Amino acid sequence: MLYYARGMESRVDELKRYVRFTDEDARLLAAFAVHAEPHFRRIAQEFYERIREHEDAHAVFTGEDQIVRLQGSMVAWLERVFGGVYDEAYFQKTEQIGRVHVRVGLPQRYMLTAMALIRSSLTTVIDEKAADAVPVGDALSRLLDIELAVMLESYRIDLMSRVERAARRETTRPQPADKGLERYVQAVELAPLLVIGLDASGCVALFNREAEQLTGYARDEVLGRSFVELFVSEGLRESDGARLVAASAEMSTELPLVTRSGKVRDVRWQVAPASGQDEGGVARFLIGGDVTEERIERERQQQVKRLAAVGTLAAGLAHEIRNPLNGARLHVSFLERALAREGGSTEALEAVHVVGDEIQRLARLVTEFLDFARPQRLICAPVDARAISERAVQLVDAAARAGHVTIGTDFPRGPLVLVGDAQRLEQVLLNLLQNAVEAVVPKGGGTVTVRARREPHHVWIEIEDDGPGIPSGEPSIFDAFYSTKPTGTGLGLAIVHRIVTDHGGNIDVDSHPGRTRFRVTLPLEGREA
Repeated sequence: MLYYARGMESRVDELKRYVRFTDEDARLLAAFAVHAEPHFRRIAQEFYERIREHEDAHAVFTGEDQIVRLQGSMVAWLERVFGGVYDEAYFQKTEQIGRVHVRVGLPQRYMLTAMALIRSSLTTVIDEKAADAVPVGDALSRLLDIELAVMLESYRIDLMSRVERAARRETTRPQPADKGLERYVQAVELAPLLVIGLDASGCVALFNREAEQLTGYARDEVLGRSFVELFVSEGLRESDGARLVAASAEMSTELPLVTRSGKVRDVRWQVAPASGQDEGGVARFLIGGDVTEERIERERQQQVKRLAAVGTLAAGLAHEIRNPLNGARLHVSFLERALAREGGSTEALEAVHVVGDEIQRLARLVTEFLDFARPQRLICAPVDARAISERAVQLVDAAARAGHVTIGTDFPRGPLVLVGDAQRLEQVLLNLLQNAVEAVVPKGGGTVTVRARREPHHVWIEIEDDGPGIPSGEPSIFDAFYSTKPTGTGLGLAIVHRIVTDHGGNIDVDSHPGRTRFRVTLPLEGREA
């Protein structure tokens, strides 16, 4: 703890005295709170937008829901910064923030740079809003210096604990003549696979560099700890996890691995029993290959093949159907005009209208056939995903308002530039937006939300609605000719899937009653199809 006494002075009081943080500083910050508070949410959003650009920092997050919660926590922290009360309870909360950063594995360098980013944002607000910016800015700097010192103390304590554990392991570990595990170190460090050695009790005794990179754990953090408790999800620990670590003969299996941040990776394991090991050494090796991306790509390629096969059939049918369809449409139009001119019966006119409408529907289907079947070369250039999302919303807004549907947006403050075909990507968003609006209109209206975010190597765009959801147990909604709408052709989402995959991206859906979310993920560096 930070709050031990040194004479009559606590560590925090010592830090306050060191940076000259006074009661007047506290008063200045509290007085400025009314001017600073309107900017807190913007600062928190910009802070996490910056984190999304950096792989090591972004890797500690489990998903978007966690980031939203953390933005709320940052707003609460900023409210405390300008709260005017900086007692022991205040800094205990600060210390807790530091411990959380250590637990999730946030690299220490991001603690320092993050505080610099926050300091810069708040200083800009002070310069714009404070009548006398210098004393307020100085008070803020002194407080943030103390905050940073308190948070970094958690890293120091964690490092000391890790060094002590390593020292204890070194003194208690057997040292056989052939140096035991050392003969494997060079080989396993160079291996492009996870190599994890387990002792007889299932605890980690060997952990190579690839395992560190994939799991987010440093080697000294896992040595001597249970493999199952660290890396296997709770529902699989007593079954598949226990079977893996207890294997006494060579075997192959697939078992998901849970990383430090809580993400799940699909791993194909090869278990190899060790021979001739001394007590306390490695009893078995787990050699793992991360097949997550391989699985995703395999599923994508299967979908592409299915769509390509249907597309070839669709192209042939479309060309055969188009000519007689155009002839039928001309004759129906002629017949409709003739009946109207000669005073034909109402029933006859209605029948002709129905035939004309059905021919129009067939014509649209043929057009979609050709759009789906013909490979179209992408015209790639830098494109702002936020701008095309906003344009798609504008195009659908009138139809949405007519159906009592509200379209909300959630975009970052800056542009989201990627390389792609702007026209084709806009077609994707229009299709998904129209589907979302049509899903909620039958229930008397609802809400559709469009959000976009940057990640280290990708941009993703989500379309979410509060409609009835997609019926469970149905075939893949991205398969051609599958539709939940009575008048749907079943090609809209198939075309969307093709455009996204042509860009090297992927699209997935999560649906249940009351919420359906489509997410389009696109690489920052596009490719020509």
